[in-house]
Amino acid sequence: MQGVKSIQIPGIIYCKNSSGRCCTYMKRHTEGIRKRIGKIIPKREEGQSKEEYRNLLLVKGAGAVVFVLAALAIIKGAAAVLPGSVTVSSSVNGKLLPISSVETDKKEVALSFEATYGNGDISSILKILKKHNIQATFFLTGEWVENYPEDVKAILGAGHDLGSVGESHKHMPQLTAEECLEEIKQAHTKVQELTGYEMFLFRPPYGDYDNRVISSAAKCGYYSICWDVDSLDWKDYGVDAILANVLKNGNLRNGSIIRCHNGAKYTAQALEKLIAGLEEQGYGIVPVSELIYKEKYHLNGEGRQMKD
Repeated sequence: MQGVKSIQIPGIIYCKNSSGRCCTYMKRHTEGIRKRIGKIIPKREEGQSKEEYRNLLLVKGAGAVVFVLAALAIIKGAAAVLPGSVTVSSSVNGKLLPISSVETDKKEVALSFEATYGNGDISSILKILKKHNIQATFFLTGEWVENYPEDVKAILGAGHDLGSVGESHKHMPQLTAEECLEEIKQAHTKVQELTGYEMFLFRPPYGDYDNRVISSAAKCGYYSICWDVDSLDWKDYGVDAILANVLKNGNLRNGSIIRCHNGAKYTAQALEKLIAGLEEQGYGIVPVSELIYKEKYHLNGEGRQMKD
């Protein structure tokens, strides 16, 4: 089962195998159990007395019970140990939410960048992160991957997370379920074919989502990730504005996820001071993949991830 990722969105464990095709793990295995039981329980043969058939059923039925119990134990165990398997509830009052921050005792935050247009500052951003020995998370569109393949390789080669914001950065609640899946799959395939890396972090473009968007991402093996601290660097208000929006943000706390962009006018210029400011406040900076819980968690109404 190596290479399988699964995310449970209330009641269903969705798996993604190494070919990238989506499937429902639990449905497939319970169907196998049903068929196997059908083979264990024999049909009454012609000329066989009722007593003989009843005795046969008692023997075979005992075997069926043992088989079912063993099969259920295997499924339960698989849900606990499969690589990437998750037992979660992302639903709050019927609404599916992305992870916006993490409840943790560790004084850590995650730094994320959205790469959707241009690559003029990527080299500078990577150099600054390397200088401070920091790994971050880069959420890429499929179009950006296609336009700047060497930068994608450089980001991954430097040890940073690769995440997805879909193929073309669309407002996904406006799409059908099939179109949502296609947006995610196209970007995933481009990164996988280019680097061999299997992305599992998805950021809804513009932070715009609904139940269909979150469940579509889960079906493709992705954790949906938003943020609770926005640098607003895309507004191009200047270095000081970026620093204030992050370092003086009332939401900044253990487990915060900070949103930045490449291609914004002042982000690279502000990054050195931003890192220093976070470190002065005592925060360590980690990629999103290290910050979030992968299993046995739930979300509160703000999208803050809580350990069960």
